[in-house]
Amino acid sequence: MDNAMNTAVYALLIAFVANIVLCPMLIPSLIRFKFGQYVRDDGPAGHAKKAGTPTMGGIMIIISFLLAALVFMRGNPEAVAIIMVTIGFGVLGFLDDFIKITKRRSLGLRTYQKLIGQIVISVVFVLYWSTLESYSTILRIPFFPTLEFNLGFLYPIFACFIFLASTNGANLTDGLDGLATGVTALIVTFFLFAAWIFDSPVLPVTGAMVGSLLGFLLFNSHPAKLYMGDTGSLALGGFVAAIALMLRMPLFLAIVAIIYVIESLSVLIQVGYFRITKGGRFFKMAPIHHAFELSGWPETKIVAFFNVVTAMACLLGYLALQGL
Repeated sequence: MDNAMNTAVYALLIAFVANIVLCPMLIPSLIRFKFGQYVRDDGPAGHAKKAGTPTMGGIMIIISFLLAALVFMRGNPEAVAIIMVTIGFGVLGFLDDFIKITKRRSLGLRTYQKLIGQIVISVVFVLYWSTLESYSTILRIPFFPTLEFNLGFLYPIFACFIFLASTNGANLTDGLDGLATGVTALIVTFFLFAAWIFDSPVLPVTGAMVGSLLGFLLFNSHPAKLYMGDTGSLALGGFVAAIALMLRMPLFLAIVAIIYVIESLSVLIQVGYFRITKGGRFFKMAPIHHAFELSGWPETKIVAFFNVVTAMACLLGYLALQGL
């Protein structure tokens, strides 16, 4: 194993240990300040018992990630960009969570407010990255490693779309104990090896995020003692999008982040069908993991199934990286 991967492993271990140490310290504070999960009245009946479970645990994902990533940030402007975009989306998610908790409602920021925040953070990221030598408007094509596609002046618009799709996909996936954490850990692990293959400077921060997610999963798996909230899901979606863009692999998200895609499509289909039929439902409930619940699947089985699908998708992504 070369020095670059060694560095990524060190970052992973630092973030993992940091989460194990810090999460038990955060949980009592969240309980004391009554930062508990708000459960929808129209959600699955089994979710009522989750009300009051500490949320905003994404703070620990971000802090543990930062403690590891900052060690390897010196002389690495790409790492700075990844760190800043993760913090930016984390802050946006924190505001959303804080409003939900203080107002005791399921709606935090208004849709347009969240959209504006996501676009602003995305634009700032692209503007900063465009000043670096690593900036490129060329995309790698899955299964065809010798082919490339140059978006040119359309790239900033495309990048904003990727951020919006990834952050909302991660946010919608975060609905069951350990679901978003496990799925995203697998996605980021795929990009960890991709960064190693391409000798990318984002390798250490990618390792740091894998370690942070694995550490958080110990407290977020069923029965969860801590939820990430929008603080975590938006930060993770932003991180995944930024890594994919910097590796010139955003098209690979359609493969490795297939769960993000399916969760998002299920909501779009449900909303569209509801409007067309004036009240009809295509699924029993959306996002689709709730439809599985209402069909009688245990929560742990759904999470395991979605993780297996993601793992297989990541293997397919590896083949797509190597070519036909």
